Amino acid sequence: MAEGIANDGRRWVLGQLLALPASAALFTPWAGASGLADPPGTRGALRIALEGTYPPFNFTDPASGQLTGHDVDVARAVATRMGLEPQFVLTEWSAIMPAVRAGRVDVAISQVIITPQRAKAFDFSAPYCYSQPQLIVRKNERASYRTLVDLKGRTLGVRQNSVFEEQARAVPGIRIKRYPAVPENLQDLAFGRIDALLDDSLLMQYLIRKTQLPLKAGARIGAPEPVGIALRKGRPAFRLAIDKALREARLDGTLRALSLKWFGQDAGSMPPT
Repeated sequence: MAEGIANDGRRWVLGQLLALPASAALFTPWAGASGLADPPGTRGALRIALEGTYPPFNFTDPASGQLTGHDVDVARAVATRMGLEPQFVLTEWSAIMPAVRAGRVDVAISQVIITPQRAKAFDFSAPYCYSQPQLIVRKNERASYRTLVDLKGRTLGVRQNSVFEEQARAVPGIRIKRYPAVPENLQDLAFGRIDALLDDSLLMQYLIRKTQLPLKAGARIGAPEPVGIALRKGRPAFRLAIDKALREARLDGTLRALSLKWFGQDAGSMPPT
């Protein structure tokens, strides 16, 4: 494909994906390896790692340069109830959990699925939403991919170091293409460079509702999974304070309202399998 066509396609995908109303947010650039985060109560701020490139969960509005998305709204709701100012630290997905472990941020609120392996290394809040891995394909796709086994000999896009990559690698014979972030993977799928994507089912709901990308929902893969706020091990009082804030946001209807706003459904409860 000619470079000019590729660039036009990329701009179109970005425009379709990100041309949405923004909500104001305070954010700081990734600080690299410098310094450990002070306890949030001593500085009045909650340092929150997120990607900033993963709509509808967290992304930067191109018109205003402000962060918006479900994770951003949940983070604001939690921080406000804890009496803290949310301070967003934009971090590539592969560096988010290391940043939490090293203490450079207080928490990760970036659609982090709670897995047994992650729970060994990190503490998690109670789940604030549930999602499910799902295939995404082109609208004109004629092949039927009902399971990952059906993708043997095909090219499947996944976000690098994600649970979706782990699932894909468990099935021999799939050609895997790794991506650091959305929307590069959506661009490649839309223009036929890969055969399918494996990602979050809530992302698919968002694409259907909010964009005109030539994509459609494929099969759901595996069981629904809980999503929570990740923090370092050994901070029980901090974890309880986060859970209290989430519980209050759930009881007063805030979490449900945010879920409906971004996903068009209440994703705060475990869906039927």
